[in-house]
Amino acid sequence: MSSISLRAGCALAALLTLQACGQKIADPSTQYGAHPQLPAPHQYLMPPMRVPPGSGWSKGQTPVVPAGLQIRAFATGFKHPRSVYSLPNGDVLVVESNGPKSPIYRPKDYVEGKVKALAGSAAPAGNRIILLRDTNGDGVADLRTVFIDHLNSPFGLVLVGSDLYVAATDAILKFPYAPGETHITAPGVKITDLPAGPINHHWTKSLTASPDGSKLYVGVGSNSNITENGLAVELGRAAIWEVDRATGLKRIFASGTRNPTGVAFEPQTGKLWAIVNERDEIGPNLVPDYLTSVKENGFYGWPYSYFGPHVDVRVQPGRPDLVAKAIAPDYALSSHVAPLGMVFTAASSLPAYRSGVFVGEHGSWDRSPLNGYKVVYVPFRDGRPSGPPQDVVTGFLSADGAHSRGRPVGVTLDHTGALLIADDVGNVVWRVSPAGA
Repeated sequence: MSSISLRAGCALAALLTLQACGQKIADPSTQYGAHPQLPAPHQYLMPPMRVPPGSGWSKGQTPVVPAGLQIRAFATGFKHPRSVYSLPNGDVLVVESNGPKSPIYRPKDYVEGKVKALAGSAAPAGNRIILLRDTNGDGVADLRTVFIDHLNSPFGLVLVGSDLYVAATDAILKFPYAPGETHITAPGVKITDLPAGPINHHWTKSLTASPDGSKLYVGVGSNSNITENGLAVELGRAAIWEVDRATGLKRIFASGTRNPTGVAFEPQTGKLWAIVNERDEIGPNLVPDYLTSVKENGFYGWPYSYFGPHVDVRVQPGRPDLVAKAIAPDYALSSHVAPLGMVFTAASSLPAYRSGVFVGEHGSWDRSPLNGYKVVYVPFRDGRPSGPPQDVVTGFLSADGAHSRGRPVGVTLDHTGALLIADDVGNVVWRVSPAGA
């Protein structure tokens, strides 16, 4: 694209952003829970875009946590950390990753990519897994090794027995694991291919295992925002797959989930839950991202509708038959928060957060004022959400919202029950523990 075209595209984006400022922005609290307020959609030639440039953390700066908690860097100096995973012996795995470069089909694709890159989405990534170990128990990692190298945009991890599974962007790989080892040299064994391809719009593949370890569940995002690349490239995507661990045979467990970036089993009921990034470009208040239980053979609307029966008229021809059976998600997190990590908190050592789920909200790029950029806690009772989300880790944005010091992605609990957070702009793994611990 020529410099003239680029200037014209940026000018157009700026103009439409200014136009969007006149729209009424809903308070996020109106879009929490099972019945979010859903205004009429807007149509845009170019969606409003606002991404605060990533500045990183100054010396001594940390995110903010409530009274009774403390936060410090568990480790720093990463190359785009996206996921964190705690091993039974206390070691922590950190996935450094970024997606393959997407093709540019329209001027809008180019402009959107440049705007998002300002916030660090295009930062160089290791495409590897780092092992961290805190040998003296002071809450800071003092041993660090490259655990598995040369992976293809990895994201999800799960350990079952002595088998470590890695969800790369195009396949699930199995590696042999022995407690205490600091580097795996054995090549990964492919369990099954995953939808990828030359577009691979939503490249992250979230991963978990069933409580009995017999099945793997992998979240596969759509190949577009709303089918603008055609339905043919969406085969097997916007879905949660079930994979038989012994044979590698797979099937679609649930569909219509635009981008399921986290999957996990709720410990009390044993049911599968997911966080999902919903569609863009129909307004700052649409569509709320969500947390939901995942029903076997359930259909959750994408691309034809959202939150049950709300039809997206951009998708033609429509499918009233599918809209009629679309399941409304259990719990809206509000619009454009971009949830990218989740962990249930039954094993948490944080006193006020032991019966629910932590969600890492990466933050909005098409909403002003910004939304997300924090870690929230959704309380549960009897295996279901039971109240509004509570802010747990904030301060990733500057006070005026002009820049971001970091953006939370994956979350997990370490072997002590402390909360670990991957920050892919600050290139830090943060650790939240009880004050004085």
